[in-house]
Amino acid sequence: MNEQIRITPIRLIGAEGEQHGIVATAQALEMAREAGLDLVEVADKERPPVCKIMDYGKFKYAQSKKAHQKTHQQKLKEIRVRPKTGEHDVETKIQQAKKFLEHNDKVQVNVLFRGREMQHIEEGQRVMNQVLEALMDHCKLEMPARMEGKRMVALLAPKTGGTKPAAPKPAAPKATAPGSNGPAPPRPAAAPAPTKPTA
Repeated sequence: MNEQIRITPIRLIGAEGEQHGIVATAQALEMAREAGLDLVEVADKERPPVCKIMDYGKFKYAQSKKAHQKTHQQKLKEIRVRPKTGEHDVETKIQQAKKFLEHNDKVQVNVLFRGREMQHIEEGQRVMNQVLEALMDHCKLEMPARMEGKRMVALLAPKTGGTKPAAPKPAAPKATAPGSNGPAPPRPAAAPAPTKPTA
């Protein structure tokens, strides 16, 4: 960098990426100083070597940030809800899951059943569907919702670059019990009226 570059001439790239061609190192240093920037060697194997006028401090910061992102170890995070968890608390859990996914971690969604709640699994399915639908733009479904003992579990993975993964499908709701306020079954289409014969 700067006076440490002893080879001359060099191939120079300007601060905006413009090509200056082959110039003397002293001339390139002068141009960098006038711009209040540094002259940095970016391709030392080339002949002549390639140097660029840039803010070296910003360049090093960007490099270290990129290296940190690459070394991030993916973790498995969990969120837990109950069939009777309130709307506000469910929304809080959804926001937590979004942060985990944005941090490139996997998320396991657990719906926990206790006691008589096992007799109303459809309530747990409703909460699971609510969570999955809220997160479908932020993840891909790695494992669909399924029962494991006294809990319902689904596994979500963060979206990766490239092809857009399919949106996760919510757990299939159970059939509505008779006498409940569920949606009415569709009515059969009316038969067409018979036509009168023409005289």
